[in-house]
Amino acid sequence: MKFWDIPEGYLCPPIPGRADYIHYIADLLAQTTHVNKENTPPTGKEIHALDIGTGASAIYPIVGSQSYGWRFTASDIDPISVNTAALICETNPKLKSAVKVKLQTEPKFIFKNIIGRQDYFDVVVCNPPFHASLEEAMEANSRKQHNLQRHRGKNENAQISRSSTKAGNAAQNLNFGGQHKELWSEGGEIAFLTKMAKESQDFAEHVGWFTSLVSKSENVKPMQLLLKQLGVAQMRIIEMSQGQKSTRILAWRFDTDEE
Repeated sequence: MKFWDIPEGYLCPPIPGRADYIHYIADLLAQTTHVNKENTPPTGKEIHALDIGTGASAIYPIVGSQSYGWRFTASDIDPISVNTAALICETNPKLKSAVKVKLQTEPKFIFKNIIGRQDYFDVVVCNPPFHASLEEAMEANSRKQHNLQRHRGKNENAQISRSSTKAGNAAQNLNFGGQHKELWSEGGEIAFLTKMAKESQDFAEHVGWFTSLVSKSENVKPMQLLLKQLGVAQMRIIEMSQGQKSTRILAWRFDTDEE
């Protein structure tokens, strides 16, 4: 990589978890999309992936294109994120021909304006906003910091306490990166996933597998029920874990035919 940078205050993603998502998707495509005896993940630019909400880092297109040679279209509703992601891809020769970054000009839509009439994507990946509001994001962050401090030594806790006091309430409470659109959206994760699932019906002929991370386990069953109502042909829940953090991938498709 010749250049990689993101604006101050934007989300800097944890790479191992993002890479895991791509590797699980590669396994999914190996098992269901391309017929081969070894079930090896497909590689090369014939695989076209769509990243919804790519952010300023464009991390999924970077990992997917460099690990498997896939071609990516990356979309976002934030112009700064789009411009930064595009700059990263334009500046790095290995990404320039592999990643196209597009601005979603109508935030109420997810796929409209991004998927054209002639487009086909083997897979969609998405890491939706987890929270419904800034307040909810702050509360979750507070719980996370409390749990972390419980496992630290007394001396370290004392040092953190002194530093937090000097920094003031803002730095003490808001110690995570990310913009509004990256961390929370109206209705939270379940609202975003519901919109994504419903809109996916209109683009069933243009996508092999729709997938998304689901951070909150309580959102899995409602989404399974909704997808059944929408008439999906296949649905999978893929469990993921990184250290003490657990999450899962929700995957669905409307077409049962394999290539």
